[in-house]
Amino acid sequence: MESNMEAVSYGSHEIKITDRSLISLSGINKISSFDDQEFLMESNMGMILLKGENLEIVKLDTHDGNVKIKGKLISFAYIENLKKNKEESLLSKLFK
Repeated sequence: MESNMEAVSYGSHEIKITDRSLISLSGINKISSFDDQEFLMESNMGMILLKGENLEIVKLDTHDGNVKIKGKLISFAYIENLKKNKEESLLSKLFK
């Protein structure tokens, strides 16, 4: 009996947080927006919203999808069901 299900591969995705002040991520496809308090990124596993204080990019490797961010990490969350065309409305809700 053959199965019609296909294996889905998302690629490698890893997050490392050191002392709440250095965040290393792999599998990042795109940084949609960022400032010193918030990063919105598209990863192999979905959209990621990172919030903090004095955030800044330390290293950005667009070829391998690696990002290092320093600053005080306050929260880190995956955002489900975020469609690209609704990205702007989500951001406007977050900044209210």
